[in-house]
Amino acid sequence: MEIFLNYAIVIFSVAVFIVLALGVLAMARGDAFNKNWSQKLMRMRVLFQAIAILLIVIIFGFLSS
Repeated sequence: MEIFLNYAIVIFSVAVFIVLALGVLAMARGDAFNKNWSQKLMRMRVLFQAIAILLIVIIFGFLSS
């Protein structure tokens, strides 16, 4: 179970990085892509960050017991 959580943390951390990079590139372009996707990318990033933090808290819960 702990190995699964470790991999999940890495996967969601990479997902946060990819979505953040896409958001920065969208802002740099500043065209219709930014207008259509900026809020969606922000929401996805926040969701992925929340999941990653939740998994980290679960891991610390397992380690403390």
